[in-house]
Amino acid sequence: MQTRNLFPGLLAFAAIGMFAGAAAAFDANSLNAETAPTDALEFGLDSYRSGDKEGALEALSFAADKGNAIAQWKLGRMYAEGDGTARDDYKAFEIFSEMADAHADDNPTQRDSRFVSNAFVALGGYYEEGIPDTNVKQDLRRARQIYGYAASYFGDAEAQLKLAWMYYQGEGGDRDPLQAARWAKLAADKGDAEAQALLGHLLFEGDGVPRQAVLGLMYLTIARDQAEATDRWIFDMQERAVSVATENERRTAMALAGDWLDKQ
Repeated sequence: MQTRNLFPGLLAFAAIGMFAGAAAAFDANSLNAETAPTDALEFGLDSYRSGDKEGALEALSFAADKGNAIAQWKLGRMYAEGDGTARDDYKAFEIFSEMADAHADDNPTQRDSRFVSNAFVALGGYYEEGIPDTNVKQDLRRARQIYGYAASYFGDAEAQLKLAWMYYQGEGGDRDPLQAARWAKLAADKGDAEAQALLGHLLFEGDGVPRQAVLGLMYLTIARDQAEATDRWIFDMQERAVSVATENERRTAMALAGDWLDKQ
């Protein structure tokens, strides 16, 4: 049912555009101890956008070593995806770990917090899956803890969805549909289609929560409307619910879903 991906649905990369200004006034060969991390970051992002990923990697590494959170995040993503360099999940894990250790207590409302919370989500993904041939072994309990921190402290929708799935499936601890519904609701209210589908399923079936067929079908219908074509499980889940709902339940749920979508 759940789609596994260490970095699904990320919006953070689009956000770094606000930090990249005009082309930096120096090149990678000019990086030295006097270079400000923000200047190196700007140069790295400009280089990346222009297709010079080698220059981007050098400049971002410089800024990351100076503790710049955005540079650390982007550098970690490049290693995780093999983007402009050989893929190296363990290197990405180390970068995200350093970033999380340094910024775990940052104010969650500040501009860099989305990158910090996403680093936690990435770390949770690595512990959820493990990294072959390294000392990072699958540790579902640790993954649940990391997702829980990002979900609660940073209010990260991605982490809230991941945590909801783990509670729903009983991964990393006891199965707890009530907690699954709680975390799915938080992500669903942020517009996440997977979270809406999971919440709708729990409510419609009354799985560990009081059954609310109309509300459940409403969330399933909203999720279907926003789902990607590849999210076949969402379509199937909504269609099954429609097939067993009463006519009154269907009519009321569809009306509520329409009202919700009209307000978006």
